Amino acid sequence: MSRELPIFPLPLVLFPGATQPLHIFEPRYRRLLSDCLDGDRRFGIAYVSPDAGTDPAPAPGDVGCIAHILTTQALPDGRADILTTGEQRFVLLEWLPTDRPYRMARVEAFSDETSEPAESEGLALNVRRDFLRVTEALEQDPPELPVDPEALSFRVAAALELEPPGKVALLGIRSTTVRLRRLAALLQPLAADAERRAEVRHRAKRNGKGGAHPHIEQVP
Repeated sequence: MSRELPIFPLPLVLFPGATQPLHIFEPRYRRLLSDCLDGDRRFGIAYVSPDAGTDPAPAPGDVGCIAHILTTQALPDGRADILTTGEQRFVLLEWLPTDRPYRMARVEAFSDETSEPAESEGLALNVRRDFLRVTEALEQDPPELPVDPEALSFRVAAALELEPPGKVALLGIRSTTVRLRRLAALLQPLAADAERRAEVRHRAKRNGKGGAHPHIEQVP
């Protein structure tokens, strides 16, 4: 089912379940925020390149994610800091004529298609394992990861440092299994590389302190 939605074009990709802080300072988006707070507290975030000019706009057919405003903190000069969370994904169908200073679009929300639970659960285990390998190698605190395969796939996709086109592609996939398979293919080499680099760092720290590691690998 389609609906009308205010659109906030941004150089970021929001995933369902992910939180996203935003600083609102342009007058048109201050108005968007005010209108959303008077309504259902929702607007759409759609990716645009930071090099797209002063008034970037996604194209019909692009995918985005509905953002629900959780908290807002008004600042003395009219700006605001808000915290949002991602809800449903959508396809932008068409731009709508409006007298508002921000863009309005007709969008159609979509969800993942039904997939084979056993395959999704098996892939989810692999994705969870390799993602935790990456965080451990980087000496980061392990995040809380959902058990549900679909929610897990979105959480990991949001956390990975990927180029925006890769994140947009993951956002648009309509199969939990396919998205997990794509993440598994990305994570396996990332985890191996992170562990190799961690070992190099540890060997470097031991060098000169009695360790039997006279040769230190150079990290490219």
